[in-house]
Amino acid sequence: MKYYLTTPLYYTNGAPHIGHAYATIAADVIRRFQRLEGREAVLTTGTDEHGVNVERSAQNAGKSPKDFSDAVVAEFDLNWKALKITPDRFIRTVSPEHHRTVQWLFERCRANGFVYKGTYTGQYCVFDNLYVNEAKPGDNCPDCGRPTETVTEENFFFKLSALQERLIRHFEENPEFVQPETRRNEVLSFIRGGLSDLSITRTNIQWGIPVPGEAPHVFYVWFDALIGYFTAVGGPDYQKQNLWPADLHLIGKEILRFHAVFWPAFLMAADLPLPGKVFAHGWLLVEQDKMSKSRGNIVRPRPIAEVVGPEPLRYFLMREIVFGQDGSFSYDALIQRYNSDLANGLGNLASRTLSMIQQYRGGAVPAGSDPGVAADAARQSEAALEAYRRFDFSRALESIWALISTVDKFIVERAPWKLAKDPDLAARLDETLATAIEALRLATALVSPVIPESAARVWSQLGLDKDLADIRVSDLSWGAMPFRARLEAPLAVFPRLEAKPLIERMRELEEGERARQMALLGKVEAASEPEGPPPAPLAPEITIDDFVKVDLRVGMVKSAEAVKGADKLLHLHVDIGEAEPRSIVAGIAKAYAPATLVGRKVVIVANLAPRKLRGLVSQGMIVAASLEGGSPVLAGFLEDVPVGARLK
Repeated sequence: MKYYLTTPLYYTNGAPHIGHAYATIAADVIRRFQRLEGREAVLTTGTDEHGVNVERSAQNAGKSPKDFSDAVVAEFDLNWKALKITPDRFIRTVSPEHHRTVQWLFERCRANGFVYKGTYTGQYCVFDNLYVNEAKPGDNCPDCGRPTETVTEENFFFKLSALQERLIRHFEENPEFVQPETRRNEVLSFIRGGLSDLSITRTNIQWGIPVPGEAPHVFYVWFDALIGYFTAVGGPDYQKQNLWPADLHLIGKEILRFHAVFWPAFLMAADLPLPGKVFAHGWLLVEQDKMSKSRGNIVRPRPIAEVVGPEPLRYFLMREIVFGQDGSFSYDALIQRYNSDLANGLGNLASRTLSMIQQYRGGAVPAGSDPGVAADAARQSEAALEAYRRFDFSRALESIWALISTVDKFIVERAPWKLAKDPDLAARLDETLATAIEALRLATALVSPVIPESAARVWSQLGLDKDLADIRVSDLSWGAMPFRARLEAPLAVFPRLEAKPLIERMRELEEGERARQMALLGKVEAASEPEGPPPAPLAPEITIDDFVKVDLRVGMVKSAEAVKGADKLLHLHVDIGEAEPRSIVAGIAKAYAPATLVGRKVVIVANLAPRKLRGLVSQGMIVAASLEGGSPVLAGFLEDVPVGARLK
């Protein structure tokens, strides 16, 4: 049985960073777990290399777009090798195979009546490669908050509006199509709000795939890039490879609309099968702040892999972050998590168990089993497997470490070092050692999708006839695999790490990597993200008595709509745990499309006196960062916080 999954095709307007690594590591974990389940898992990643952003970055670097993209692709290759990730397919959108596939799919859409030629004048966001239909000259993009440009040109248009009801029906009939649930609700609300036809070609750039017989038209980057998932498994000849449709597209939440609305619509128009699931993960923050070239807080994965190895990073990202939510990275947290979980947890269990078998039984694995530990192992193993299936990697690892904790406690309570002193307790010692190594076997197999090489080093010391790469879920029941008669002396797998010198070394290498990439790619920061304004001056000082008067509450947006006649206002209904949602009017319309707010958790001032705005009663104020000359940014949470919780 096949399982085809993809990462995004990463845009080549800049060098790769840890956010790219996060998504690709997660995809690799899923691929390895699917193979554990017995499926033929195939992973595609690659690069999206066309569009105005690449043109501009290349110009800033003094290179042609092709040469610039080649350099960025080489950087991705360096990073995947450092992280020991080997995708099954790597697709570049500049490849001749991809050009043919895009042109073929376009002709299918046109033959089916879903493409027409027209003229468009409007605001365009070069950062998102997206026309902003609701924007006016001088407005910022509602998705990224950065300035739009006025563009007038002849385009080919895709009849997205004609597929609105069909898309809604697909969402209703396939509730798992977009996950997590909040993202599904967001996209479905956007579709129900009405879809406009979509421009899918450009005439004002040259760096793109040409539309056959229609010079100077080139394909819009999203029509081009999305089709890369299809190109990678055969394109027009996809049926020969038997891998399409994709089972999973793993993407960042900022590109959800393209994957959950535009992409299925293109496939519907071309009479091609739709992917099974689109899963949108959150952002990876650095020291609680979104990574930004202008802020200088980009973290690159190669220095981490060089200093501590790729597997501590893999484990940290999968354990520390609830997949689907935003998460934070820091060097300190990385080392702490490694020492507490890998060195003191799995590593310590392996070392003490194998050492005791060597010391007390000469390396011979005894027989026996404690029913209590066996029952707990069965529960935790099943919980871990179910969590993996939901892409809840953090919960899967929690379950595995709960099993490790159970065995650690069992060993302490049994005290085999005492049992070994009494010949009459030999059977009890055998049972203790046999139980510990069997639990270690299960924990090692279960963690292998996340840290495959480290798990393989532990596995090789267990005296088992089956390689870890060949293990399947059927091998994960208690007592399913016999151990060899005698084990070799154990070798340490997870030595403790000294935080301070390693962190200093990673920071030093990070600076060197940044300088190397600057020399190779040029200073592309200005093309990809403008400098932010200086922080606003502090307000007058207040006392704690003033602060406690403000009642800040966690709320969830239940609905959002534009206020007639007011281009800056949205009317929200926000649930803060009361009998009825609060009516709140907020001046955030230029920063957020209404559909993107539904299901989002926000902070509101709950004890503000009601007031009327545009004939609507506003029963509170929504909290947002106010950026000078820019768009407001709503306050939110990294962790799951219950509705109605008070901020203190």
